[in-house]
Amino acid sequence: MRWVRPLSAGTRGTARTLGAKAHGLVLLHRLGLRVPPAFVVTTQACRAFLRDRRLPEGLDGELAAAVGGLEAATGRRFGGPRLPLAVSVRSGAGVSMPGMMDTVLNLGLTDGAAAGLAAETGDPRFALGSRLRFLSTLASALTDADGAGTAPGGAPARGDTDGQADPAGAIAALQDRIGRRLGRPVPDEAAAQLELAVGAVFSSWESPRARTYRDLHGIPHDLGTAVVVQAMVFGNRDGRSGSGVAFSRDPDTGGNTPFGEVLFGRQGDDVVSGRAATRPLRELADREPAVWAGLLDALGRIEEHYRDACYVEFTFQSGELWLLQVRPGRFVGAAAVRVATELADEGVIGRREALRRVSPHHLRHVRTPRLDPAGEADVLARGLGACPGIAVGGVATTSEAAVRMAADGPVVLVRPETSPHDMRGLAAAAGVVTARGGPASHAAVVARAMGKPAVVGVSGLSVGADWLEVGGRTLGEGGLVTVDGTGGEVALGRPRVVATAADEHLHRLLAWADDVSGDRSGRDEADRLEAARAVLGRGRRRG
Repeated sequence: MRWVRPLSAGTRGTARTLGAKAHGLVLLHRLGLRVPPAFVVTTQACRAFLRDRRLPEGLDGELAAAVGGLEAATGRRFGGPRLPLAVSVRSGAGVSMPGMMDTVLNLGLTDGAAAGLAAETGDPRFALGSRLRFLSTLASALTDADGAGTAPGGAPARGDTDGQADPAGAIAALQDRIGRRLGRPVPDEAAAQLELAVGAVFSSWESPRARTYRDLHGIPHDLGTAVVVQAMVFGNRDGRSGSGVAFSRDPDTGGNTPFGEVLFGRQGDDVVSGRAATRPLRELADREPAVWAGLLDALGRIEEHYRDACYVEFTFQSGELWLLQVRPGRFVGAAAVRVATELADEGVIGRREALRRVSPHHLRHVRTPRLDPAGEADVLARGLGACPGIAVGGVATTSEAAVRMAADGPVVLVRPETSPHDMRGLAAAAGVVTARGGPASHAAVVARAMGKPAVVGVSGLSVGADWLEVGGRTLGEGGLVTVDGTGGEVALGRPRVVATAADEHLHRLLAWADDVSGDRSGRDEADRLEAARAVLGRGRRRG
């Protein structure tokens, strides 16, 4: 059995075997878009690893051969002292599990390779920072692999590597930490680092947070994850580099305008973690017009292929755009209704296909509840609405408190930012508030996936062990708040809430539904859509 497959336009295999991330990279290749060279270790290898508790026989040789392919494609040497090749090692299950498993960045930056990178770029601090990021992400992955979840002292193992006063000292400390956890020094040979990282990512499939996520979403525990190994593109290389995420349409409204976030001079991990303050995607047009033009072209090609809204993750290095991930947009509620009706208007899909794409579940979220703008809500804080809806509950400032308090009533999880280690708290909470992060941060992505109202990026919010402070006001654990995930407001108590009216897109979609069902009697919206979908289902079965 082959455990490793190079990724190209000609790669064959399903998302179940290659993982959804690798499957998306194959699509990008077929669309003629720029993708860093990569290969995938299949889900079959993960299942063998979880069964036998070791990497499957023959994988080491396949990894070496696949790395040779990356070296040939890039003109670089893995772990070499001259023109060194560094890679990312990312999980990629067959179904989306955002942030639930581990990633290792900049792998292959051994001592000699880091020195070679410094000589190549003339920027020793960039090279040290890149090696530090490698070690910090490796430490995090290994910590998760043994179930500990946090680094010694209770701090998250994955830290921000920018702004370090003493990067060399931080590197030494991380090497010591990893060495104590492994019981041996950190390998300074790139191939050994790669095998270690692949095993750690495989092990993260069994982490408590990943199991919790699968339980919540009905995902089988025996699927396993693939691992994508990809040549690094450095979003922190210089002033013309950066990283971001983009939707081809607005995920909150469904409007036909690109939406997303960008960070200049930072790596993609900083965008999705929520640790850094991101900038609106549109700023890319002014700072890097060629990158912006390339991104718009890519979004157009991908949307044309999917015949649906799409989501991409991207990095640009020294003004050159590279795409790292793609998937359909998966909009819900009013956004799903608008996208389906407008795609039908554009002739991309038919009206019947639009009806199939919108489920009765989506309609339950179309009339989004909001704080009454005419009311007198005592607004405690404002941020960015990340998932529409209203949540009312007592404040919990740790995941442990959220789980404990949820037994007695709804809670709102309030954190500086969330990480995958907060999964149990996110699952227990009715709503989420974070001080940092944007619409693509971990908190926002998971909240949308779970349908929980969320407000992120609340400026000036401080979070303590059992209290929060914002705008000169302090609220203790259990204090009642209302979260408006559409307007981005957090109010004290339980103010008046109103529901938005149905818009033209919903009226038109339901008119199409009545045309299909032939029933124009007075019924609620979900029944009208369900009747049409039943007729379409019978027609498809007869066909």
